[in-house]
Amino acid sequence: MVLSEGVLFRNNENAYVQTKRKLLNECNLFCIISLPPKVFLNAGAASKTNLLFFVKGNPTKEIWYYDLSDINITKKDLMTTQQFDDFFKLYNPKTLKLSKSERAWSVSIDEIKKKNYDIKAVNPNRKIVEDTRTPKELISIIENEQAKIASILKELKGNL
Repeated sequence: MVLSEGVLFRNNENAYVQTKRKLLNECNLFCIISLPPKVFLNAGAASKTNLLFFVKGNPTKEIWYYDLSDINITKKDLMTTQQFDDFFKLYNPKTLKLSKSERAWSVSIDEIKKKNYDIKAVNPNRKIVEDTRTPKELISIIENEQAKIASILKELKGNL
């Protein structure tokens, strides 16, 4: 099932919580793949979406997540099946589980209940890239770039 991400994390309205509780109690929601933003942009939908995989019958005990949300999708650079290659290497169809990786992790039903049925994919393995340059270093970079631009402009004006 393709579902808007807003449905996954909303827990301030009873209807959303009840719907997710029913899904988790009546079905084994074994995997959620967090898709990149804009994956359906060419179809006219810009909202963040997820793929939900479930089997009716047994309740959910844990959900495996797979995170593709960091892939940049544009109208020219579309999502391809190749971007799922790693997922299929990690996925075991017999157990309905993934091997853990930088993109894959699991969350128990107890943790989900504690979060009032917030089932949004929040990758605990994602490395946050932080810019550690100082303001002085950034100013120096800007000044160097300005000097390069001024030199190129001077050369262009000389060619006119």
